[in-house]
Amino acid sequence: MNPLNKVERADGVGQVRQYLTFTLAGEQFAVGTLSVKEIIEYGQLTSVPMMPPSIRGVINLRGAVVPVIDLGARFGGRQAEVGRRTCIVILEVDHSDEQQVIGVLVDAVNEVLEIAPADIEPAPAFGAHIRTDFILGMGKVEGRFVILLDIARVLSVDELAALTRVSEIVPGE
Repeated sequence: MNPLNKVERADGVGQVRQYLTFTLAGEQFAVGTLSVKEIIEYGQLTSVPMMPPSIRGVINLRGAVVPVIDLGARFGGRQAEVGRRTCIVILEVDHSDEQQVIGVLVDAVNEVLEIAPADIEPAPAFGAHIRTDFILGMGKVEGRFVILLDIARVLSVDELAALTRVSEIVPGE
């Protein structure tokens, strides 16, 4: 069963929301299912010269060029190693007045979880291996925490463009 077949409940206060969970460098992360378009197998990426390490390349998705971001590198770590369960999560992100389609490389997709607002704690000021402005909150699920990502900030087109400009100025960064 495709985990995206479930429809997220209303955005209203107190409503349970659904999140797609995935693993990256041994940690559990999640994004709201409303931003997830599809999950595809890791395939051939076309690298683009002069891009920062977090931009792994582009794929052809039914005729559209879709950039693929390596979340491990985006979070300040090293590039993810491609394994048997590595896949690309295709996300739709609001940018200005338009939708931007971006792929993110993850180690493995896990499941869709329902998390009530009461089970979401604020982002910690320290302790996470990623910038705190990338974190919406910490979802409590069966005695463990899942890091809920603010995908619009993680995939900020303006910030990614700035990274690209820096890599053009300082080769090898």
